[in-house]
Amino acid sequence: MGILIRQSQILRPDGQFQLGDVLLQQDKITAIAPQIDSVNLEITQIINAEGLTLLPGVIDPQVHFRFVQ
Repeated sequence: MGILIRQSQILRPDGQFQLGDVLLQQDKITAIAPQIDSVNLEITQIINAEGLTLLPGVIDPQVHFRFVQ
């Protein structure tokens, strides 16, 4: 099972952008490519990210966690 994010502007580690797809399986990024063929994959969700920017693996440092004890 996995999630396929299609046609986003992906920020690569070298700082360049690449138009392409990102495949997530078991909560991990397993593939980044210009186009991922989903025919033989168990995809539970396809997200059309055309026109959006994707930062794979980036965690937002401004997230505020609220714990109630």
